[in-house]
Amino acid sequence: MIGTKVCKRIFLSLILLFSITSCQGNTTINPAAPIPSDKEEANQTEAPSLSEESSENNTTQETTNMYLTIHENKVEITLSKNSSVDALIEILKQRDITFKVDDYGGFEKVGSLGFSLPTNNSEITTEPGDVILYSGNQIVLFYGSNAWSYTRLGKIEGLSTNELRTLLCAGKGSVQVTLSLNSK
Repeated sequence: MIGTKVCKRIFLSLILLFSITSCQGNTTINPAAPIPSDKEEANQTEAPSLSEESSENNTTQETTNMYLTIHENKVEITLSKNSSVDALIEILKQRDITFKVDDYGGFEKVGSLGFSLPTNNSEITTEPGDVILYSGNQIVLFYGSNAWSYTRLGKIEGLSTNELRTLLCAGKGSVQVTLSLNSK
C-alpha cells in the first residue's frame, strides 16, 4: 500500500515537472475575442435536460470517475454527490467538455462551460484542489482559498498546493482544460 502511494506521488511529480515547460509562453492574455474552434462552438449549447427517470436513477449515483486534463496531464477528480454533478456526468457520457480557464484573484482559474447546469449553492470556504460550479455555467479550479456561495463539484486529490499550482499554470494566464470520464 505504501509503495503504491509513493509510486503514484513520484509519477504525478514527473507529470507536473513536464508540464512546467508547457506553461511557459502563456503569461499574457489577449483581450481580443479569439475565433472559437468547432469544439468550443459545440459547447455553446444548452445542456441536455435530464428525464425524471434519469434523475431518479442518479440519486443513488453510481461510482463514476471524472478526469481533468491540462497539457496532456490527466488527474482524477473525486466527485461530490449532487444534482449538478449528475447533470455534468450525463453530458460527459455523450462527449468530453473542453474550455479555457483564466486566472482570477490570484487564487483560482475560471472558465465558461458554454451551457448551464443546475446549482446547489451553499456558503463554503474553498481549498486548493476544489472544483466548483459558479453561477451555474462556470467551472472554477482553486489553487488558493475563497469563501462564497458555490456549488461543489469535486476535488483534485493527491497533489500538494505547489504541484496543483504547477498543473494549473497558476498566474500564467489562459489554459485549455478538458473534463472527461475516460482515464486514457
